[in-house]
Amino acid sequence: MLLPDNIHPDNSVYYNGAIVLQVLQNNGRMELFELYEKSKGVKEMSFPLFVLCLDWLYLIDAAILKSGEVELCS
Repeated sequence: MLLPDNIHPDNSVYYNGAIVLQVLQNNGRMELFELYEKSKGVKEMSFPLFVLCLDWLYLIDAAILKSGEVELCS
């Protein structure tokens, strides 16, 4: 589902993960729901898709949840 061939690319984890990553880069460390609201303000996405994006960003060592906040890995 990262780069699917049966859905529009705007609905992929890859594309939406890039939006979440951009919001994190612009705002720094954020609480989970604050990050979701800001990401949703850039592009409408469901919460389950947002969580999949966070999982993907964690797997590629781009973001981590620390002390209840999501932050970029250095």
